[in-house]
Parts: sequence; C-alpha cells; structure tokens
Amino acid sequence: MGLFDFLAKRKVSLFESGFLQGKTDRHTHVLFGVDDGIKTLEDSLDVLSYEESIGVTDVWCTPHVMEDVPNTTDALKARFEELTCAYKGPVRLHLAAEYMLDTVFEERLGARDLLTMEDDMVLVETSTLSPPVNLYEILRGMQSAGYRPLLAHPERYRYLKEKDYEQLRKLGIRFQLNLPSVVGFYGETAYKKALWLLENGYYSEVGSDCHRLHAMRGQYERQVLAKEVCRLLKL
Repeated sequence: MGLFDFLAKRKVSLFESGFLQGKTDRHTHVLFGVDDGIKTLEDSLDVLSYEESIGVTDVWCTPHVMEDVPNTTDALKARFEELTCAYKGPVRLHLAAEYMLDTVFEERLGARDLLTMEDDMVLVETSTLSPPVNLYEILRGMQSAGYRPLLAHPERYRYLKEKDYEQLRKLGIRFQLNLPSVVGFYGETAYKKALWLLENGYYSEVGSDCHRLHAMRGQYERQVLAKEVCRLLKL
C-alpha cells in the first residue's frame, strides 16, 4: 500500500498529513491587536507555538491595511518588534501586510509605502463579492512600480471565473492558497475553485489566514482531507 492510499484510508487531516513540515505560512493575522485577528501578545505566542508543532518554519505576519483598518507602516513595525522580542521559539518571523485594493492602497503605492515579502512581493486582496473597477490597472501599476502582486485566497472571490484566473496568471499575478479552503471552511464554491487552481498549478504560496487559534486547530486537526485533496497536495 502506497502512502497516498494509506492516508486516504485513514481519512487524514492536514495536521496528521505532515504537509506543513518545512512550510512557510505566507498569510496570518497573528500580529496582535492591529486588526480583526489575534488580540493579545499571549495569544500570538500560543499561535506561534502551534505553528512550531505542525512543522512550519517561517510565519509572515500580514495584518490588514484598508480604509476601515488604516494601519501605518511605522505602527506595524513597532508592534512587530514587540512580538519578535517576546517570541523565543525557532519559527522565523517576518512582517508584511495584506492590502485591500482600495484608495488607501493606491495612495500607499504612489508613496511606495508598502510592506513587502522578499523585497518586492505584495500580498493583496479584494472584496469577495466584487473587484475594484480598475483592478487590472492597479495590478499593472504595481508591476510598473517594480512590485510582484500576490493575490490572497483567489479561490474565495466569487466574481472570478476560470477565464479570469487564466488572464491574471498571464499577467504574472501569483496566487496564495488559504489552506482552510481545502477542508471546506469557506463553503463548496471556494473548495471547488481551490481544487481547480491546484489541479492547474496556479498556486505559488500557501497560508493559514489564521485569525484565532481554536479555529486554526479545528481546520487543521478535526477536518478530514478528501482523497482528491491528498492527491493535489501530493501527500
């Protein structure tokens, strides 16, 4: 019996699968007290301890930046320094942000005031229901300014169809998978889109999009992976 057959028969979870060993969590809200994610330093440390336990080696703190949550770069850097001073574990911590493509983002882009991954990659999102009217202009503007857009959880955008994903990929946009999508956390539509994107090799990064430890544990430990998901994740 091969490993895949063994895992499928056992109805394995993400936690049990070992998929996260050596992985980078590109999308989290573990930076405490700055958005709708983790609220306290103690809770941030608990999440990081859990990330250690599942084998994650690097965690990107990507707090929201949008009109309703206008976090400044300096304030996020100061809070991140508090976290790094308090955390003593082996996980490597990094700071970026998850930018909503709105007027605040366009202002920050114009001022080159963006927190990036690896110098030039920027995690961005839109509303799940509809894009900004100038979506492609914003993305091209980012590229012209020397940035690489990384689209957060593209499987969750209801307005995107297969042809839209193909167009975005041709434009050079990278995609980040929210792992809760593959256990059905966001519903059937997001689940099916995630499988299609995995099948076609569209994702370059994965993330937990962790907002609460108890939710993360449920998604990773109590939800069973379908046989098709095991195949697509190459377990």
